[in-house]
Amino acid sequence: MSDAPSTRRAARRRKRLVRTASQGVVLAMVVAATSAFAVLHKTVTIDVDGSAVQVQGFGRTVGDILAQADVEYSAADLVAPEPSEGIGRGGEIVVRHARALDLVVDGREQQVTTTALTVGEAVDGLGLRASDVRLSASRSAPLDRGTLRVSTLKTIHLAVDGQVIDGVSNAGTVRDALKDIGLVLEDGDQVSVPLDATAVDGLVVMVTRAHTSGTIETEAMPFDEREVDDPTLEKGEKRITTKGRAGVRTTTYRLDVVGGVVVGRTAVASVVTVPPVTQVVAVGTLELPDVDDIKVTPGSAKAIGKQLAAARGWTGSQFVCLVELWDHESGWRVTAENKSSGAYGIPQALPGVKMATVGADWRTNPVTQITWGLKYVSGRYGTPCAALAFQSARGWY
Repeated sequence: MSDAPSTRRAARRRKRLVRTASQGVVLAMVVAATSAFAVLHKTVTIDVDGSAVQVQGFGRTVGDILAQADVEYSAADLVAPEPSEGIGRGGEIVVRHARALDLVVDGREQQVTTTALTVGEAVDGLGLRASDVRLSASRSAPLDRGTLRVSTLKTIHLAVDGQVIDGVSNAGTVRDALKDIGLVLEDGDQVSVPLDATAVDGLVVMVTRAHTSGTIETEAMPFDEREVDDPTLEKGEKRITTKGRAGVRTTTYRLDVVGGVVVGRTAVASVVTVPPVTQVVAVGTLELPDVDDIKVTPGSAKAIGKQLAAARGWTGSQFVCLVELWDHESGWRVTAENKSSGAYGIPQALPGVKMATVGADWRTNPVTQITWGLKYVSGRYGTPCAALAFQSARGWY
């Protein structure tokens, strides 16, 4: 009987231990649930078609947050980062909904799908250089439901004053193209093409001068063309950097009159009243690396990128920015593809087929992709560091 108290005390100790252990398990579960709650709960900035709002939500991925914010999107829309990627506190999600854009390019109607917000972004997406086109709206104007008219750079063959002038213009009509080239039409002059007709590449315009009754006549002066080497362009590529413009020569004549009839005339003064402007054409001298024997790896692509960037003067910090930019975009992988947006390649061209303007091998050739990417960065941002700053702030570039 003396062992009974000891037995009861041992039983009570076991009950206390079991109760303490149970409380510990419950506490651990509460802590774990609280930690999971804290991880999933986050404040994220969502930029939908240029309008940014902060939302609070629960989820691990971009898609989770967008679903809770009731932001709808489709495969044709641009979502960055991709819906399947993770998103942390303070992150930013960019959504650009695709829309149909009615275009008239050099008189030809077409419709394209774009995620651009402004006229300038839409034109950049078409792969056109800003300096080569004339637009019906300001580049900074938002896209609306109206038709966007685009006039591209074209060559006009002008036959006038016994000579042929090959002028360059991005005007939409023949009238404006002739003004760009520098032709001065006098009263009574006749043109073989209606002045309000659409200007197209290769158009031939013949000008028949009216007979003058005075002693002063003007005539067009053709311009010269000069080629300069450009190490930033691929060998054989040409680009007009200064458009040629015809000049104007004014000649004063002395008329020989016999019996009220003009029997002859003699030039007494001839002055160049508007000097012609020489057309300057940049000719590429850049020798692109031969990639036939190169195993295309991110490392070899970076080496090619370093060489091509250096040709543009982008060394040191600028190349570091370029590396960081495309590390984030594609990891310098030639076949990197964003299944959601359709962006492709090392520079993540959107769509990838835009790189075909450099080469038909745009799907597999790092030289083609990098060359296009450097042109895009230069044309839109000026430098890789400027492009990186934009990408860091917006999540895309």
